[in-house]
Amino acid sequence: MSDDNKNLSDDLNDMLGDAKEGAKKAADKAGEFAEEAKEKAKETFEDVKESASEFADSAKETFEKATGDNKKILAGVLAILLGVFGIHKFILGYNKEGIIILVITLILGILTCGVAGWVMSVLGLIEGIIYLTKSDEDFYNTYQVGKKAWF
Repeated sequence: MSDDNKNLSDDLNDMLGDAKEGAKKAADKAGEFAEEAKEKAKETFEDVKESASEFADSAKETFEKATGDNKKILAGVLAILLGVFGIHKFILGYNKEGIIILVITLILGILTCGVAGWVMSVLGLIEGIIYLTKSDEDFYNTYQVGKKAWF
């Protein structure tokens, strides 16, 4: 019986050794896989970082073109779409006038159940149409150089 126990013990030790060796191989493969994944993640991050930088530069360039010396189109479209809030006035640098429109819309709009807001939106629509129908040179001279705040 002691030979049977010894054989069984040897078999168990062999199996345990095989299991340890298999676990070590699996751990080594997992480590290699983790290293590969880390490298791929690093490469992907660099690619994403480069793409984001290119997009930011492109967006900045586009914004510069849209808001360069002549802000006619930007101010005109914003006056038509968001004239009720006076956004076009802020774009042109007329902060006082923009705040006036915003206060009229918000405060008087509440007190008059929205009538003041409708009036400001109609005024924004009119200003937007005026901005867009002027020539570039005329708009620039009138609203950006001459600083004509209203109509």
